[in-house]
Amino acid sequence: MSVAVGSLVVGVLALLFAGYLARGVIAQDPGSEKMQAISKAIEEGAMAFLRREYRVLAVFVVVVAVVLALLVNWQTALCFLAGSSCSALTGYLGMWIALKANTRTTAAASVGLSRGLRVAFSSGAVMGTAVVGIGLVGLLAVYLTFGDPSIIAGFSFGASSIALFARVGGGIYTKAADVGADLVGKVEQGIPEDDARNPAVIADNVGDNVGDVAGMGADLFESYVGSIVGTMALATVATGATGEILPLAIAAAGVIASIIGTFFVRVSDTASFGGLLWALRRGIFVAGGLVLVLSFLIVQTLGAPMGVFWAVIVGLVGGIVIGLGTEYFTSYEYAPTRRIAEATQTGAATAIIGGLATGMMSTLLATVVMAASVMGAYYFAGLYGVALAGVGMLSTLGITLATDAYGPVADNAGGIAQMAELSDDVRERTDALDSLGNTTAATGKGFAIGSAVLTALALMAAYAQAAGLTTINALDPGVLAGLLLGAMLPFVFSAMAMNAVGKAAFAVVNEVRRQFRELPGLMDGTQRPDYAACVDITTRAALREMIVPGGLAVVSPIAVGFALGPEALGGMLVGAIVCGFLLAVMMANAGGAWDNAKKYIEAGAYGGKGSESHRAAVVGDTVGDPFKDTAGPSINILIKLMSIVALVFAPLFVR
Repeated sequence: MSVAVGSLVVGVLALLFAGYLARGVIAQDPGSEKMQAISKAIEEGAMAFLRREYRVLAVFVVVVAVVLALLVNWQTALCFLAGSSCSALTGYLGMWIALKANTRTTAAASVGLSRGLRVAFSSGAVMGTAVVGIGLVGLLAVYLTFGDPSIIAGFSFGASSIALFARVGGGIYTKAADVGADLVGKVEQGIPEDDARNPAVIADNVGDNVGDVAGMGADLFESYVGSIVGTMALATVATGATGEILPLAIAAAGVIASIIGTFFVRVSDTASFGGLLWALRRGIFVAGGLVLVLSFLIVQTLGAPMGVFWAVIVGLVGGIVIGLGTEYFTSYEYAPTRRIAEATQTGAATAIIGGLATGMMSTLLATVVMAASVMGAYYFAGLYGVALAGVGMLSTLGITLATDAYGPVADNAGGIAQMAELSDDVRERTDALDSLGNTTAATGKGFAIGSAVLTALALMAAYAQAAGLTTINALDPGVLAGLLLGAMLPFVFSAMAMNAVGKAAFAVVNEVRRQFRELPGLMDGTQRPDYAACVDITTRAALREMIVPGGLAVVSPIAVGFALGPEALGGMLVGAIVCGFLLAVMMANAGGAWDNAKKYIEAGAYGGKGSESHRAAVVGDTVGDPFKDTAGPSINILIKLMSIVALVFAPLFVR
């Protein structure tokens, strides 16, 4: 109990540190009145979307809570409400600080690169530490109240539900606006990215916040909580009471390590891209080293087997390797992305072919690393070790999420610099920060995918335990049917998300074309675009289209569990995890590679901006946008949500 209370104190410490960082960000210069007006327009659009989204989700949450209270028990329903509320809170806080930081990052970049990085990273660190702080405090509150891992699984269910809708809804919004803005503004009209004359530019900047900040924060909050819950649920057959509190202690150690790691992120004003990247890596590596030391001390103090320590290290190292591998396949510093850029010389088709091939090839390294991580963790501590590896991989989430969440802030800062018509050197600095954000975002997606697999496997193992399954017979016809259904779901789910982006982007493109056609003063700057029209189109489309994919993830495992039985549901989870993992890796890395191939050309390769190669690269990037920012990341939550739904409803499927 003392370890649990100590972990609770660490969670509160994380929230206090997040408040301290937020105060420092708010104290920075917000820039000129014009910059503040642009930032205010972005803030109003983002907050309006989030309020409307949360009103829709509130209805879903209440309905599911009532169903849980009637079919399972009221305690699980209460935990579900707590998890949903905490997940929504992390999304709100992360987006709030990002909206405050964007114009302040632009103003700081006017002074120097180091200052700009410090403000943007601090805003990301607010979100990172808030996510782990709220996760620990919320989880420990329900654990200390009920003390039963099977009941607190409801907390993870609530977090997963909000995360899926936030990722899908935010992803539809951001990519519909982005695709619409690029296809008309950059390709058809030949104006720069983030040009104030583009009617979709405010919607595009709003989308960076609702998708890449609020959606991503809810996503990784859910992974963080799910990995701990899954490990605690498996502890009853592994290491008893010590096994229940061990993941909480490891997570608390990671929070402390992440806070210390943030102080090592420093860079000079003359730093190169490599220097910027190393500044962020230094913080992550310091945090990882501290987790290693602290985990050893925790295992020794609790008297747990040394195998669990090695399982944590397996997860920690696996996460780093997957992140570095993702960087190799998506950064234009390396051959795969440069080959895509080279392919643009013969048109968009060859660029798209090259991006798809790169995404498919990238599954090789990710799969080998994940397979080795699962085997290694199992060797050291069985299924409990596999679950604990997920906790180890996510232990430094406080700082790894900071390096990811800072990217959208830098992106918005560049847009504000462009729309406010600041000097070229300011835009160069914000572009450098944005390019770094693209790389860290791609790395973060690889990290999120890897942790999703380990978390889903842990939850699936906990489900098997709750359902009384010792094996899942692949030769059983019901299991085979479940495998096929599970393998199909990530594809159908992705198709729904991609179609939603396509339909919304179609409406945005037509609206932007209409304004350019009917407002002749747009191009010479004598007429102001109707930004609100594009914001409204994307908001309505995102909220409408997110319902069915989200409902599919909840209903499917329940339907299979009742219709075909618990073993067939186990097969369904296996199929969904395997196919979902591969499809998510392929989509995320293909999308990241297309994006950075475009950035490589914009830096001057193959004719630079405005060339035929650039136009082909923009087309490739617009295909990759829903890959990497809508469907791909949402699959991570899909496989975890299906697993937690199976775990929560497991008693109802046993006949």
